[in-house]
Amino acid sequence: MIVFRYLSREVLVTLSAVSAVLLVIIMSGRFIKYLAQAAQGLLDPGVLFLIMGFRLPGFLQLILPLGLFLGILLAYGRLYLDSEMTVLSATGMSQQRLLVYSLAPALLVALLVAWLSLGLAPQGVAGQMRILNEQEALTEFDTLVPGRFQAMKDGSRVTYTQELSEDRGQLGGIFISEKRFSRDGGKERGITVLVAESGRQELQADGSRYLILENGYRYDGNPGQADYRAIQYDTYGVLLPKPSVSGEVSEREAVPTRELFGSDNVRLQSELQWRLSIPLLVFVVTLLAVPLSRVNPRQGRFLKLLPAVFLYMAYLALLIAARGALDKGKIPQSLGLWWVHGVFVLIGLLLLYWEPLRLKWASRRAVREVASG
Repeated sequence: MIVFRYLSREVLVTLSAVSAVLLVIIMSGRFIKYLAQAAQGLLDPGVLFLIMGFRLPGFLQLILPLGLFLGILLAYGRLYLDSEMTVLSATGMSQQRLLVYSLAPALLVALLVAWLSLGLAPQGVAGQMRILNEQEALTEFDTLVPGRFQAMKDGSRVTYTQELSEDRGQLGGIFISEKRFSRDGGKERGITVLVAESGRQELQADGSRYLILENGYRYDGNPGQADYRAIQYDTYGVLLPKPSVSGEVSEREAVPTRELFGSDNVRLQSELQWRLSIPLLVFVVTLLAVPLSRVNPRQGRFLKLLPAVFLYMAYLALLIAARGALDKGKIPQSLGLWWVHGVFVLIGLLLLYWEPLRLKWASRRAVREVASG
């Protein structure tokens, strides 16, 4: 029992450290992407942390299996390097027994991953989609920041306002530059520049919004040419386009797990198998990690780390490829993603029993050579 607690603590501590580092790296990358969208006026800066919170379960469900895999490799690799595993082996600790001990923290991680995959992650995706849909309903002036030039995502429009009231209804010191295209939306025909002393938003009965500019000028022409046309106006109406926010999730990812059971839809069945595969992934990577963590103290603890990571990446990549093939109907539902797990279970068993079998064959060969000599 003391050995079991010691090994479990080493694995869980290393798992926590590795998962925290991976989570910070992935969350930072995603946050920078959302921050760039907010800088373009596509997202309200106030919802960035809320979106990241909704995305957290989806990140964790994929980080924790990798964290456990690396945690076992690093923790057991240190024990081999410090000859602690040699001492444990001398007291009867076999690879099979070490695997059984390792399945205890793996079970804890699998339960947590199952909770995330089957429950929290779909809810988080639904929450994220709800926020993005709300952002789609905003106009560029709902996310405008006074004193800063703001470009639409396609770069066809740049907007600036010097002053903006708290209710975002009144603007002052307005500048708008917009590219003009041919009627078929292809060839660019020049730019239109609008400047105005003040402006206000006006909502029409059909739900469209207009910016009513007052006391300003409109300039039409082509950059680099001196044939600009200037028009002075007292009142001018500009249709406010809605920003387009790009999402990273599909609607099926937001479907509650209970609605996936019994569904005849191929894509929903594929989603169900994917959600069930992630907790199963935890046990398979544990089977792979235990024999891969066995290293010679002279070789160092990181000798098998890189090949092990490649093996994990191949496992996950094959799961994703099989999921895509399942979506397209190229793989029968009965076979689904389970064959991928089966292949890597066989690889894990081969790694687990290869060294004992090799030693057994070597000892038999040595006995035969002695007998024949």
